[in-house]
Amino acid sequence: MNVGKTLFAQIMEFVPWTSFGRIVDRYGDNSGVRRFPPLSA
Repeated sequence: MNVGKTLFAQIMEFVPWTSFGRIVDRYGDNSGVRRFPPLSA
């Protein structure tokens, strides 16, 4: 059961958005993400 903030939310309290943007640009936002085809009903 979730009773608090997620780990990502807690980390983002300490990391400025400008730094986060630089990290995303450096390492790629969706690079290496696998895509799955949608399931048909």
